[in-house]
Amino acid sequence: MTADDPALPDREALLALAVREITAAWASFDRPRPKEAVLDEALLQRLLDPLPEAPGDPAEAMHDAARVLDASISPARPLYLAYIGSTGLATGAMASALASTYDVNLAADAAAGEFLDGQALRWTADFVGYPHADGAFTSGGQVSNLTALVAAREQALPGARERGLEGRRGAVYCSREAHHSVTRAVEITGLGTASVRALEIDGDRRVRPELVDAAIAADRAEGITPVAIVATAGTTLTGSVDPLAALADVAERHGVWLHVDGAYGLPAARTVAGAPLFAGLERADSVTLDAHKWLGVPKSCSVLLVRDDGALQASFGHRETYMLHRGDAHNPVDRTLEYSRPFNSLKLWMALRVHGGAALRAWIERSMRHARRLADVLDADPAFEILHRPQLSALCFRHRPDGVPGLDEHNRRLAQAIQADGRVYLAPAAVDGRVCLRVCFVNFRTTDEQVDDVVAVIRELGDRLTM
Repeated sequence: MTADDPALPDREALLALAVREITAAWASFDRPRPKEAVLDEALLQRLLDPLPEAPGDPAEAMHDAARVLDASISPARPLYLAYIGSTGLATGAMASALASTYDVNLAADAAAGEFLDGQALRWTADFVGYPHADGAFTSGGQVSNLTALVAAREQALPGARERGLEGRRGAVYCSREAHHSVTRAVEITGLGTASVRALEIDGDRRVRPELVDAAIAADRAEGITPVAIVATAGTTLTGSVDPLAALADVAERHGVWLHVDGAYGLPAARTVAGAPLFAGLERADSVTLDAHKWLGVPKSCSVLLVRDDGALQASFGHRETYMLHRGDAHNPVDRTLEYSRPFNSLKLWMALRVHGGAALRAWIERSMRHARRLADVLDADPAFEILHRPQLSALCFRHRPDGVPGLDEHNRRLAQAIQADGRVYLAPAAVDGRVCLRVCFVNFRTTDEQVDDVVAVIRELGDRLTM
């Protein structure tokens, strides 16, 4: 090994150090901590240092990296309830380390990796109860939704991938509370933001199918081609699941692609509590799921499943002189947008292989129970107002103590105080223009007792603000 060789002289020692740091991190995730960690001044100064030209101590670098991560906001902690984060599932973390070590690229022929990738797709489809014929693992819900809408565009506007829209106009129909990745995907497909029909919701915060039906009819009358209906299976704000069966009826009546954005909520599709919300899922043309959300594996790991075996190939397949095909076989990249696609499926495959579907569903059921438990506690306290009943595991509510004017500002300040305190981490949100507190339970570590602790912390800090 030469002096400028990047290989480490003592790999075993560094691996042992990594094991110690990871073990310490996992132990810290098992319980809420009393406050958020902060970096000391010496490390902050080192993070301002210029590029080193000389080699450094790998052990010191590893230790500094671990301290930076520990002082970052980690969704793996049991009372991290903001947004919808991954939860540090150990099996996924180990698979991620293995995948990074071998660095298999699922763009061209990946030999044995393709067999495991295919099995992970089949297992995911079985886990949620969807009759998939093809699919792909992607970097996240944005790319999964984009991939689905590109396939829908090619079906609705044939030849668009080669010749563009050629003056044709298309439209995509969704709830006004659909994730913004849908709008971004529509922009990237060339249809434009103005082609998104963000429609009104009902009392359960679900898109109204009759409005979708009417919008499609109106667009057709104007010469606009309906490209896709996007149903949200677990909105980010409130966890609401659009009425899939009714939307499937609309899609079939008009011959329009139905895509289900289940990035957050789809893992609940075959749970006892969640299954009724997902009636009609099997009729969708495509569905997405982010395993780095409610299935806990490390980012990034998103799944797209489609019902038609040829839809992805028709939208992304190609032949290049630098990436030869074996006969008529397709390369993995012919099913998706991304070339340098890491072995994301290994993380979910490992989780499903080791834990099994029943254990993961039990954890999801428990998360849903936590949201209902919190709603019941808050419902009984006149100092709180619930803004919607939880369908999955998300809940938005307001603290409204007597005599406090300006509830929007009070709840914004309360969210900031909770984040600064560190015992619980949640986020502010707005429901129908009202600033509120939002929690989302997706962590397998969270216990029933810790749900009660959430209420105690919010009461304590809310009362402190009103003194």
